[in-house]
Amino acid sequence: MAKNLVIVESPAKAKTIEGFLGKEFTVKSSFGHVRDLVKKGMGVEVDKGFIPHYEVPDDKKNVITELKKLSKAAEKVWLASDEDREGEAISWHLAEVLELEKKKTSRIVFHEITKNAILKAIENPRDIDIHLVDAQQARRVLDRLVGFELSPVLWKKVKPSLSAGRVQSVAVRLIVEREREHNAFKATSAFRVTATFINPRKQKFNAELQSRFPEFADAETFVRNCDKAVFTVESLDVKPAKKTPSAPFTTSTLQQEASRKLGFSVAQTMAVAQRLYESGKITYMRTDSTNLSELALHAAEDVIKNKFGKEFHQRRQFRTKAKGAQEAHEAIRPTYFNNFSVEGDAQERKLYDLIWKRTMASQMADAQLEKTIITIGISNSPEKFIARGEVIKFEGFLALYMESVDEEETEKEEGMLPKTNPGEIVDMEELEAAEKFSLPPARYTEASLVKKLEELGIGRPSTYAPTISTIQNRGYVEKSEREGEKRKLRLISLKNHQVKISDKTETTGTEKGKLFPTDIGMVVNDFLLEHFAGIVDYNFTASVEKEFDDIAEGKLSWKKMLDQFYKKFHVQVEQTMENSERARVEKLLGIDPVSGKNVYAKIGRFGPMVQIGENTDEEKPRFSSLKAHQRLESISLADALELFKLPRKLGVYQEKEVTVSTGKFGPYVKWGDLFASLTKEDDPMSIDLQRAQELIQIKQQKDQDKILRVFNEDPDIRILKGRWGPFLAYKKENYRLPKDAEVSAISFEDCMKIVSSQTKAPAAKKAAAKKPVAKKADKPKKTSTGKSSKASSKSIKKKK
Repeated sequence: MAKNLVIVESPAKAKTIEGFLGKEFTVKSSFGHVRDLVKKGMGVEVDKGFIPHYEVPDDKKNVITELKKLSKAAEKVWLASDEDREGEAISWHLAEVLELEKKKTSRIVFHEITKNAILKAIENPRDIDIHLVDAQQARRVLDRLVGFELSPVLWKKVKPSLSAGRVQSVAVRLIVEREREHNAFKATSAFRVTATFINPRKQKFNAELQSRFPEFADAETFVRNCDKAVFTVESLDVKPAKKTPSAPFTTSTLQQEASRKLGFSVAQTMAVAQRLYESGKITYMRTDSTNLSELALHAAEDVIKNKFGKEFHQRRQFRTKAKGAQEAHEAIRPTYFNNFSVEGDAQERKLYDLIWKRTMASQMADAQLEKTIITIGISNSPEKFIARGEVIKFEGFLALYMESVDEEETEKEEGMLPKTNPGEIVDMEELEAAEKFSLPPARYTEASLVKKLEELGIGRPSTYAPTISTIQNRGYVEKSEREGEKRKLRLISLKNHQVKISDKTETTGTEKGKLFPTDIGMVVNDFLLEHFAGIVDYNFTASVEKEFDDIAEGKLSWKKMLDQFYKKFHVQVEQTMENSERARVEKLLGIDPVSGKNVYAKIGRFGPMVQIGENTDEEKPRFSSLKAHQRLESISLADALELFKLPRKLGVYQEKEVTVSTGKFGPYVKWGDLFASLTKEDDPMSIDLQRAQELIQIKQQKDQDKILRVFNEDPDIRILKGRWGPFLAYKKENYRLPKDAEVSAISFEDCMKIVSSQTKAPAAKKAAAKKPVAKKADKPKKTSTGKSSKASSKSIKKKK
């Protein structure tokens, strides 16, 4: 048995560290957190000073048993969890659960997994920082208090099964407010005038009119006047300029840049960065610091001078500007700067390349530019044309890296301009006035939401990814795409003394990978804003983060902070429960002209829908689900009535009626018991019988391809190919096959044994029947025990 036991958070990290230490050390993983607040009840004794009650989850009990055994046998235990508050708390929980003796236990931290860093950490051990632990406990307990007390309010006043979180609710508010800004935006148009000029040396360049014309008539008049105008270079302004590289990555900026450059989601970025860190390729990936150590600065300098030349190097030490940022850690950087690339999967290689280039660029010289502005006067107008050019005189850091920008910050590309002289007359070759529409505020992407949260001081590096995942998992926000709409633009062009007026079509409103609030997300947000404004207040949420920082620095008692928050919050909860009305989850749209009944938009059991008639009427009301892009607060009566045009009868095919309708998974064709999904190109309101037959035949072929085995003894028994592998289907029920079974070896008797053995268990409660929807790939049905029967496993033997 080794004298030293080192406990880290992940198996990958353990494997990497074990390679650096000798036989005297055993390195084991805790597999993340080993304790959390108990699941039953609040888990916090509020009246006894916010005493938290923790438990070891079932999936960690074996881990704890093994670590206890090893820790008792070891002479020294080294707690080596991550260096942030979460990691400090894990070390504290380990010390508590394993009942470690203080004299034989040391806490070590490092921000990179290299041999030098590990050995240096062992040479400089410390005790567990209880202030960091308290900060983590404060966050966990506060979030439990909010969730535990607020969720029942939502169940009673909005809809059952809802939940609320402190930071998550603020993130939802941001998305809801941006959505309403976007929907309320009224686009205005103006005519942008551009022209191509030719100088006396027959060189062409482009220029744009300084102002825009809001009216078509004014733009047309200007264009026609330009046919008679003389264009003169009034001034030539040449100025030196420079571009400075961005700081090395923090968690937030890495998430943003990986989204823009690589298309990674925030969670995906963190998962890939975690793997790079644990394998010793980059420094710790949860940090809000842009600082680089002296060692890193020297290493970067050596690589830059050797790879690019000494004139490309410029030492920089960045300081973080984000609210509440801590400079204790380093920025995210490569552990070894001379590793230009790493082994790993494609995602790891791409993210490492991004981190390496960004870090190196931060220590490279400014790019030296020359910016040129040419002002062109018009003889019969006070307006001016402006031509802008940019020439790179010295690449500097641009030789390696250029930061991306969000879509709302996109810059115009500027090229090189030909030589011109003040006073020269230039010829106008072509001129165009094109109608341009103003753009609404851009909806958030995951990356731009992280940027906004950081600007407001809400959350910390460890919370961005889980916050964004949580609001999507709870169904308050969805990441999706929207098809744009066609829009006509008017163009006025002038060439060869001919004025031409034409129309051009553009697609506007196309969205990709944007965050949209769902109807229930909007309802919950409005309810919280009305009754718990403090919880979703941006400044309040940021101030709570500051209090966590103060606790971490030992400036504030965590229990005092919780007491100050909870007293006021608990009163709000009680008052809202007693005095507030239920949130409005439906609205009256108008009257159905056919039946004369009320038409409602509401949130039903299976999501947003429209309803004709009252629930109390003798004749049952009619329902229809909203389309994916429709929202309760914006749907009109006309839109709602359009939904009731489905299902449409298309005719008869092979003696069975064909209808088209829409459901949870989108529009579909129904033919007998067969459901065939429509493609994006198919419109349920205009699809005809011929196209429906094509979709039916495609679905029939797919269903036929799924059939792996049939049995003469009973045609209802079939073995089908499903999404999760082969399964047995019998009388509209699905059954699991044993894992080691070969499809070709299964007999009819084997199938009947599987059916009988898996139906002996007590039947699980059936969910309420849903409306027919386009069927997805079959999924093998779980038994009530969640396991395949041993009897069925034994009844089938592999046959070679």
